[in-house]
Amino acid sequence: MFHSSPAGWLALLTAFGALAASAQPAPPPLNYKSALEGYRPYADEKPIPWKEANETVYRRGGWQAYAKEATESAPPTAAESSKGAADAPAAHQGHATPMPAGKEKP
Repeated sequence: MFHSSPAGWLALLTAFGALAASAQPAPPPLNYKSALEGYRPYADEKPIPWKEANETVYRRGGWQAYAKEATESAPPTAAESSKGAADAPAAHQGHATPMPAGKEKP
């Protein structure tokens, strides 16, 4: 009858592990690159004097110039965007919402 001991199995597994490890090619070297490699700490800009800032705004036309600039680059208003809405099919065409009991449609 065959009797096996844990020491025999351990020696056998170790031998197979050594053979398997020697048959595999060496792994490529690992390259480490830090995620913070290009990090530059925040540098606070030197503030300009408030009188100089006010003079710059005045020379550019005041708050009205900034407001005009903002409206020229703003997205179209609701009235402008609804011009093409009549041509497009309704998004919920064919859907019906049931009315609550006891209420009539206007």
